Amino acid sequence: MAQKILIIDDDAKLRSLLSEYLSGYGFSISCLSNGGQLMEILAQAKPDLVVLDVMLPQENGLDLLKKIRGASLVPVIMLTAKGEEADRIVGLELGADDYMAKPFNPRELLARIKAVLRRPRGPVSSPVNQTVLRAGGMELDTDLRILKAQGMDVELSQTESKLLAVLMKNPNKVFSRDELLNIARGRQMMAFDRSIDVHISNLRNKLTPFPGLKNVIKTVWGTGYLFQEIP
Repeated sequence: MAQKILIIDDDAKLRSLLSEYLSGYGFSISCLSNGGQLMEILAQAKPDLVVLDVMLPQENGLDLLKKIRGASLVPVIMLTAKGEEADRIVGLELGADDYMAKPFNPRELLARIKAVLRRPRGPVSSPVNQTVLRAGGMELDTDLRILKAQGMDVELSQTESKLLAVLMKNPNKVFSRDELLNIARGRQMMAFDRSIDVHISNLRNKLTPFPGLKNVIKTVWGTGYLFQEIP
C-alpha cells in the first residue's frame, strides 16, 4: 500500500508540483491550503507524513504543529522562509522531524521524506507519561505540562515536559543527547541533530525564577546531561 503524505501549503502551484512529483515515486498525496480540516484528515486518512508550511493563512504552521503533536506522532517536515532561523528552532522545539527552507529542490524534499520515514517511531504511550512527578523539590504535571516549585507555576512545551520528566525519573543518571531526544520524542534522531541543547537551555531559563533550581540540570561535558537532586 502506498505511503500517504499530506501537504499543507497555501501556494497552489507548489502543491500541484509536489503532488505530481511525489506521486511519481509511489506516494499517495493529499493537499490542504490551510489547517481548517487538518485534525479531521489526521483522524480519518492517517497520513504517514505531513509536509507543513510555516506561513499559512488563518493559523500558522507552528500553531498547527502544536495541534498535531497533541494528537499524533506522525512525522512532520516544516517548510520555512529562507533565513528564518527562529522558525526552524521553534519547529524543532515543538516536535518537527525536519525542515526545509524555501525555495527548495523537490528531489531534496523527496530524499528527506524517505529519510524521515525510515526512522523508527516510538509507541504512542511513552514510558515517561505519568500524571505527576516529584523530584529535586519540584513537581511536574506531565498532563498539563506545568512545573510547580516554591509556590510558583511555569508552563512547559511538550518536548520540555517530556525531557524534564525523563531526567526527574532518573536522578543522577547521565543521558546522552541522542538518548534524551529518542525518549522524549519516541524516535531515533539523526546523529548531527543537536536541538537537545536548545531544549535544555530553555528549561534552564524557565527554572531561573526558582532560587537554587536553575542548576539541577547538569552538563556532563562530552556526554550529555543529568538531573541532580537538591539535598
